[in-house]
Amino acid sequence: MSPFFGCWFYYCLLLLFSLGVLGAPEYPRATPEQVHLSYPDEPGSMTVTWTTWAPARSEVQFGMHLSGPLPFRAHGTASTFVDGGILRRKLYIHRVTLRRLLPGAQYVYRCGSAQGWSRRFRFTALKRGVHWSPRLAVFGDMGADNARALPRLRRDTQQGMFDAVLHVGDFAYNMDQDNARVGDRFMRLIEPVAASLPYMTCPGNHEQRYNFSNYKARFSMPGDNEGLWYSWDLGPAHIISFSTEVYFFLHYGRHLVERQFRWLENDLQKANRNRVARPWIITMGHRPMYCSNADLDDCTRHESRVRKGLQGKLFGLEDLFHKYGVDLEFWAHEHSYERLWPIYNYQVFNGSLEKPYTNPRGPVHIITGSAGCEELLTPFTIKARPWSALRVKEYGYTRMHILNGTHMHLQQVSDDQDGKIVDDFWIVRPLLGRMMYH
Repeated sequence: MSPFFGCWFYYCLLLLFSLGVLGAPEYPRATPEQVHLSYPDEPGSMTVTWTTWAPARSEVQFGMHLSGPLPFRAHGTASTFVDGGILRRKLYIHRVTLRRLLPGAQYVYRCGSAQGWSRRFRFTALKRGVHWSPRLAVFGDMGADNARALPRLRRDTQQGMFDAVLHVGDFAYNMDQDNARVGDRFMRLIEPVAASLPYMTCPGNHEQRYNFSNYKARFSMPGDNEGLWYSWDLGPAHIISFSTEVYFFLHYGRHLVERQFRWLENDLQKANRNRVARPWIITMGHRPMYCSNADLDDCTRHESRVRKGLQGKLFGLEDLFHKYGVDLEFWAHEHSYERLWPIYNYQVFNGSLEKPYTNPRGPVHIITGSAGCEELLTPFTIKARPWSALRVKEYGYTRMHILNGTHMHLQQVSDDQDGKIVDDFWIVRPLLGRMMYH
């Protein structure tokens, strides 16, 4: 090899490395990004989670004034997440829990370290106890592409319309794609919402790669089950998040089906003992028990696996949820909105002909998977099922207002119709009627 050629070769090699072509780190910085909040189910607390591309300390500085110094400090931990893709990209996930927050007070915060700080964000600490009226945005199936509901969600969040978000599975499409870069892009996209509100999640089928590792690493949910199932209290409601996916990806462990079922039963028993304080029990899981969509998903089968369990008899959820008087069940997976009449075992259990959702004698199911993703909307069968009350094939999301222990207000917002409310109904359950149901 001539000296000239050797110099030229090493110069090209150096250039390739400097451009990152040969896999050099894309973000060798410790500046935080993908900032989001979650509620750890400790009154007066909020958890801040973010990502860096280099090791750094995990600190949150916070205060109650929009400008000026941030007098309070909280420290946490960082964990290394290595994506399962071919590049084995490495992310540093930071978690810090803020405590002793004043209920209902607005806070300003930034996160990071001396190596780099995020911009300032604002959030309102959740109120304590049962005597207040939480407002939530609820949806599933939102991707990094075609996230049609996101601009309106951002505006609604900035206007202070919500106290929390429930994202009912399927994120980014998919967080693991392109060596988890799609997950990074999605987390940046939702930051204006998720850095201002507790962003509470459950896993969907699009999270399953590498045993749900992107989902487990990126979100910080209560409990000790890596966010696959957990519960938390919000005002007069007890909210349960669980994984429908344990019924489908059995190669990750059939034992998870029974473990989750036993946990759900125990949690529902405790929630029922606490009905006087928190009358509402609300669940969220990704794949519905029922739907009237024109596809071959589990919910189109009479003996849905989620509804009836493995082999149609093991650890089915419908009997469990009915037995313990679950009031409202949120689902997604179908890229549409569907409201069901109160239902159990394919039978409609309306409260009355005139007021079906006053003292309903079965759980109310809402499928809200139309936030927008690259897979577009899901069509319905031509003829609606007898238990289907309303079907909307439009992009949008759901608003839920839990007014008190007896009244809950739900609306579906259509993005296709510039924010028009396309469904609006109340669930009313006086305490006497609740005792009759249970």
